[in-house]
Amino acid sequence: MATTTVHLLRHGEVHNPDGVLYGRIAGYRLSDRGQEMARRVAEHLVGAGRDVVAVVASPLQRAQETAAPVAQGFGVATATDERLIEAGNSFEGTTIGSRPGQLAHPRYWKLLWNPLRPSWGESYADQVVRMRAAVEDARRAYDGHEVVLVSHQLPIWATRLAMTGSRLAHDPRRRECTLASLTSLRFDDGRFTSLHYSEPVADLLPGANPVAGA
Repeated sequence: MATTTVHLLRHGEVHNPDGVLYGRIAGYRLSDRGQEMARRVAEHLVGAGRDVVAVVASPLQRAQETAAPVAQGFGVATATDERLIEAGNSFEGTTIGSRPGQLAHPRYWKLLWNPLRPSWGESYADQVVRMRAAVEDARRAYDGHEVVLVSHQLPIWATRLAMTGSRLAHDPRRRECTLASLTSLRFDDGRFTSLHYSEPVADLLPGANPVAGA
């Protein structure tokens, strides 16, 4: 039986002092902590002796920077796949993410008519279509091995919901996809069999309070 694992890795923390909803805007790099997250994820995977033979990333800078130490650790080049990109969002470039009270302004009401789609950006269903295609292509290309796909929170979470047969409409506050987390999809003879979620850098997450010496 051939076992293939596709790891969906969310990028590390982004340098964003102004609290902009950056979405697909170019030029948003990892913060210093984000760079450390990327290094630590690479060390985690290499140290565990994972059979990673390819690293593929979203074209956005934060994903490419997260992928770099992982690719280096396994001695491969980072490939790029546009299908792994962040979800499209009509609020891109605003500070609504950090100041949601702005949604009360009438100019935004036309975007809020259907939060289940959602109406303010790329639909969950469309994200799943492109992400699952990227996952399937990676599974086929690296059958019997492991591959890391570096993407973004919402596309990864929507993919997880779809793979487990859950409804795509959800409460964003309940997403289990922290910075630099791994959502690992296992396939046996091409058939999806299990999902494992892990947070290799939990102690580096904003607000984390690790026990001294742990």
